[in-house]
Amino acid sequence: MSQAREKLEQFAVDVILDRRKGVRASILRGLLGGLSKVYEFAVSTRLMLYRNRILRERNLGCLVVSIGNLTVGGTGKTPVVEKFARSLQDGGRRVAILSRGYKSVKQPFLKRLAGKIQGKNEIDPPRVVSDGKSLLLDSKTAGDEPYMLAANLRDIPVVVDKDRVKSGKHAISEFNCDTLILDDGLQYLRLRHRLDIVLVDRWQPFGTERLLPRGTLREPPRNLKRASYIFITKCNGEPNDELIERIRKYNRTAEIIECEHRPRYLQHLETRGTLPLDTLQGKRVGTVSAIAVPESFEDGVRKLGASIEATCRFMDHHRFTEQEILTFINCCVESDVDMIITTEKDAVRFPRLGRLDVPIYFLRVEIGILSNEESFEQCITRICQPRPETEARRFFERRTPLSFPNLHK
Repeated sequence: MSQAREKLEQFAVDVILDRRKGVRASILRGLLGGLSKVYEFAVSTRLMLYRNRILRERNLGCLVVSIGNLTVGGTGKTPVVEKFARSLQDGGRRVAILSRGYKSVKQPFLKRLAGKIQGKNEIDPPRVVSDGKSLLLDSKTAGDEPYMLAANLRDIPVVVDKDRVKSGKHAISEFNCDTLILDDGLQYLRLRHRLDIVLVDRWQPFGTERLLPRGTLREPPRNLKRASYIFITKCNGEPNDELIERIRKYNRTAEIIECEHRPRYLQHLETRGTLPLDTLQGKRVGTVSAIAVPESFEDGVRKLGASIEATCRFMDHHRFTEQEILTFINCCVESDVDMIITTEKDAVRFPRLGRLDVPIYFLRVEIGILSNEESFEQCITRICQPRPETEARRFFERRTPLSFPNLHK
């Protein structure tokens, strides 16, 4: 069933990206184009309802930083979330990350019911991936990105729930957090954001330029005006003048920060031993990935000096089976490759393997800021060292149901 669903998803993606030709694809594109008009109306109406306070956002009494994007997948959001979380914690904030947990799997109902009987408050409480001390869930239950964040940020709580108001309350009450990072939060309007960090991919800044479901845009480009800061991701040192000029048509005031996804080292899938990047110079490698933009990953491997002799791509967030990986390993053995390279995000979804005829490494990537780093530092300082309390703030706190007297300590 999962294979059939994935094939259907792949067909839909190919239609959306105009890779499929023929009558069926043309008819489907026409239908999806009509649905995009309905979707755009729904998005605009929802924003209008929140803007005019007909629908009310919730304020939990602590600072919320949203990090998101206008398109579906592929902007390199997770390393940016990691960088913000580290920087804010280093600045003295008590941080928690709230994630939707895309494609994560809930615990069985009976197990949740048993927890309720044992004294827990809810049958369906938020899933705590990390309590800031240890990892508590696997990648299947947590979701790829939350698990990856929790593994790299061992001292920062990571909480998963579609209802980010509920998970935010949990993070505040259980972990005494004063700062919440809303992972993939631009479209989540129920929880009030103090800052909106919006990522724009240098290579596909506005996806296919069409809205869902015909294209890959979640919102029209004009909605970039909601951003407080705009990160242009996956830069390579070349100028982005045309893209910045277009961004300024939608948002004239947001700080624009250019950054790159900088490879740091190779890490073995099982032993966790590391190798320097220059190990790839002249190596014959195989690549396997299940991400939104595999071309970006593969180009990065080539730039590090490797020759890709075999490659295997799956749908974004695909959970690999042992047979799939063993089949690819056999292919790599036949191609006489030196090692297999995957992404860090994919590594968390690898099955336990009984044998590794070819060593498998993942590429550890971090964010490096190329321009306007002072704006990033000012953003962190603005959050970590707020201005002295004002009369307006005292008025706000008197009217806020939750009281956090140590919010800015």
